Amino acid sequence: MLTYPNIDPIALQLGPISIHWYGIMYMLAFASAWWLAMRRAPIAGFSKEQVSDIIFYGAIGVVLGGRIGYILFYQFGAFIREPSMILRVWEGGMSFHGGLIGVILAVIFCARRQQRSFASIMDFVAPIVPLGLGAGRLGNFIGGELWGRPTELPWGMVFPHVDQLARHPSQLYQFALEGIFLFILVWLYSAKPRASLRISGMFLLGYGGQRLVVEFARQPDAHLNFIAFGWLTQGQLLSIPMIALGLYLLLRKAR
Repeated sequence: MLTYPNIDPIALQLGPISIHWYGIMYMLAFASAWWLAMRRAPIAGFSKEQVSDIIFYGAIGVVLGGRIGYILFYQFGAFIREPSMILRVWEGGMSFHGGLIGVILAVIFCARRQQRSFASIMDFVAPIVPLGLGAGRLGNFIGGELWGRPTELPWGMVFPHVDQLARHPSQLYQFALEGIFLFILVWLYSAKPRASLRISGMFLLGYGGQRLVVEFARQPDAHLNFIAFGWLTQGQLLSIPMIALGLYLLLRKAR
């Protein structure tokens, strides 16, 4: 049995300014996306200016979409009672699925701005996303949030700020699956020419599939708990359409 190391969420204190590990993880996520995009740009026919545009507007989509998605998907009742809570970003709360919608909207905007097809930018973006997702999960672990369900497995971890039960370190599971594994899967798949939106389909299927599985080890949100059948979580419900769309994009007849 392991014990959570109780990491200070503040990485650096500069007078009144606190630099949190979670913020550093976001910076690493966007930096890794920019670096990978620059590597892919010559092959995909994107200029440095176009890549910078995509990363900039994509980052805005991640932050705004992630926050709005969290409120709508996970805190809608509280939002109806107190709409101003959407502005209290310092209280935390981001949703991957909301961030995905934000990125899609950003890609639509960039496609019009750069006079490119939506599909070409989505397939360009998909392989550069997973490492950033992995960085975000490390941020969750450092912050001691989104812990797992109780387990008797030898690598079960006690989170003393939660209780004294050994739990799945589900943040690390997600770091390994949606960060490392998904990156390798989509990056290698994109190494060869693929039909339009096939690479995006692989990303959707890969993320949705691993999220569906790992949610069985992750403790559901206390205020939502299981939303159906005594086992289905909100994260699984939101991932099922991703799996369906990913399969459709991979299996449809190539144009």
